Formats: sequence, structure tokens, C-alpha cells
Amino acid sequence: MITLTPQERLVSNAMKKVKDNAGSHSPSIFTLVNQFPNVKIKVDACFLSNPYASKLFFEFFQEDFKNKTNFENLIQYYPSQNAMIAQLVAKHLDISAQTIFMGNGAVEVIQAVIHNFVKQKMIVNIPTFSSYYELAEDNVEVIYNQLSKTNNFNLDIENYLKLVKNEKPDTVVLINPNNPDGSYIKFTEIEYLIKQLKNVDNIIIDESFIHFAREEDDQIKSTVKLIENLNNLIIIKSMSKDFGIAGIRAGYGVMNAEKVNHLLKNGYLWNLSGLAEYFFRIYIQDDFQKMYEKARIKYIYKTKILINKLSQIDVIKAYPSQANFVLIELLEGSTAFDCFNKLLLKHGVYTRNCSDKIGLPGEFIRIASRTKKENKKIIKNLISLFLDSKDTTKVSKRYPIPMCS
Repeated sequence: MITLTPQERLVSNAMKKVKDNAGSHSPSIFTLVNQFPNVKIKVDACFLSNPYASKLFFEFFQEDFKNKTNFENLIQYYPSQNAMIAQLVAKHLDISAQTIFMGNGAVEVIQAVIHNFVKQKMIVNIPTFSSYYELAEDNVEVIYNQLSKTNNFNLDIENYLKLVKNEKPDTVVLINPNNPDGSYIKFTEIEYLIKQLKNVDNIIIDESFIHFAREEDDQIKSTVKLIENLNNLIIIKSMSKDFGIAGIRAGYGVMNAEKVNHLLKNGYLWNLSGLAEYFFRIYIQDDFQKMYEKARIKYIYKTKILINKLSQIDVIKAYPSQANFVLIELLEGSTAFDCFNKLLLKHGVYTRNCSDKIGLPGEFIRIASRTKKENKKIIKNLISLFLDSKDTTKVSKRYPIPMCS
């Protein structure tokens, strides 16, 4: 069982207060480092982003801003308006720009959609990303559909449709792949659900992790093209996860033009920064997309290895995941609080303690996939916690340290 030293528990309790102030989301690395300068974070396995894509974008950034004037212009001048930046994204997605609403991060899109289009009742699967139910207005009834951990948190489609029929919500939310468990609804199943939910006013599908999901091949199975014939479909997409640019704050929603027009008339005219616009101008370039695709496939491969190796440790359960993270359940009596803090304070590995996630009965942490080297460190450090030993020969006898090739 994982236990904390008195000093570790003292620091852990202080960090918990910082976490409580952050609500249901994790404090940023900047926040932790500023308040706890002696805590050395070596691996960020909490926030969910592709490190290979981050590196790629930064290479473009460095090249473009060798000329100091270019960066000064980016900071000095106003960026384009929402609808103009939507035209950039429309070119890449091959859909009408009038159906795209740009957001200062996906959370802004979620807030705009929830506050403007959800009227009376909304069904949300749990566990899931908390903003969807936290941002609901006081007059909106939120119905929670509990995903079963015995079914690896996969959606039982027919039971779900029965719930929708009985509750008659005006809005349903599907995150695909789901956060924090990584469960995935196949594209054909999504199509079936959309047809069955034709009488629901708003079908919100969050595809922030769709670039990491695989079916029979590596093709991205997005539903954005379905928007052309469906007025009740709303697709939300974060750019932080797949492109590794969380600090820029960029996302978008795809919905019918009437909804987009409504939002643009209500305070979202100039909501993106010049840096976000710069990203989207890079995003649509063919050479960037070709290199990004290689980074995406490489990251998927490294993530699958991480999940496979974690699933071989018999004192935890690593749930199957089609996202860039893995949900871990502790089976040997340790608490998520102690595991999270021990990994951070002893090894510098920052993960996500899921104790505040509703719909997760048990002790869970979520681990984000990183680079090959970082994933190997995550695995080794996690194993060492359960053995409570620095002797890696003992570790390898009982739990062979996997080589992340």
C-alpha cells in the first residue's frame, strides 16, 4: 500500500487546498510551481496534449518569428473577427464557414452552447468532463447517466436510448472518446444514435480527443460532415489535445448557421487572440498538416504501448482507452490521493487525481501519455510505488519494467 511520509502529507494537504480553489479542474503547472517552488515537476502526465505536435508547432513559430517585426505585429494589431477565422478552419474541414463558431478554447464554446441553447433538461453521461454539467443554468435539470465500470465505461446504447425516451431532454451530451476513461463510440454507432435522437433539440458531440481514436485504420472518424443535413447536431472541438497548444486557447464548434449567427450577435465578435489566429493560419497549411499527421500517428503508437504496459501491472486496472490518456484504478488498498501525491513529490510525475469526478466509484488516477522517454519514466515510477523500493532488480522480478519501444 502506498503511504506518505509526514512531510509529504504536510505538502499534500497544502496542495489540496490549491486544488480545491481550482474547482473540479487541476491547477496548472505554473500555479503549482509558483506556490510550491520545491516541488519539481519532471513529467506533466496531467494535462492532455500531444508533445510531438507541440514541438512541431513551435518549430513553425520559431521560423516565422525570426523576424522581430512579425512578432511585434502579432502583439500590436487586432486579430481578425470570429467569422473571418472560421473561414480558415472551413477550408480545412471542407464545410461552410457559416456553420463554424470559433472559441477561446473549447470551454468557451461549451459555455456559449450550454447557456444559449439548453433550455430545460440535459442528459450527461458520467464520469465525464465536468464543465458540461457545471455550466448548466440553474433552471436546467441535469440527468446523469451512470456509465458502468464493469463495462469499461462503454455506453450501453439501447439503455441510453430508453433513458432519453423516458426523460425527453432537449439536449444530450456525448464526449467521444470520453474523458476521463477513454471509452469510444464507433462512427457507425454515432450515426445510429443521431438517427434515433432526431427529436432531441441539441445533440452535443465533443470530439476533442477524436484524433487519437482508431477503428480499422488511422483515419479520423469525425462527424463534422453530418452537420450539413442536421440542424440539431453540435460538434465541439478543442485544439489543445491533438495539437499540443493548451496555452494558446483555441477551439471551435460546428453547428447550424442560425445558431452560429445567434452566438456572434451575443458577445463573441473578437474572442480569439492574434496568437490563436496565427495558429489557425499554420493549421491550414498543407506542409504543416502532413508533418502533423506523422506526429499524430507516432503519438497514437506510443500511447498504445503505454496503455498496454500499464495493463500488465496486476495491482491496478488500466481501462481500455481510445484517447491520449489511461484511467487507472488502484486495487491494492491505496488511495488516489496518496498515489497522486507520492508520484508527484517523490518522482516529479504530475497526474490527475480523479477523486472529485462524479460517477467514479473507487480510487482512480488518470495518466496522460507523453513522449517515449517520459512514458517509460511514468511506468517505472508507478511500479516502484507499489514495491516501496528503489531497488529496480526487485521491481523487475515481480513486475518487469516494460521497455517502451
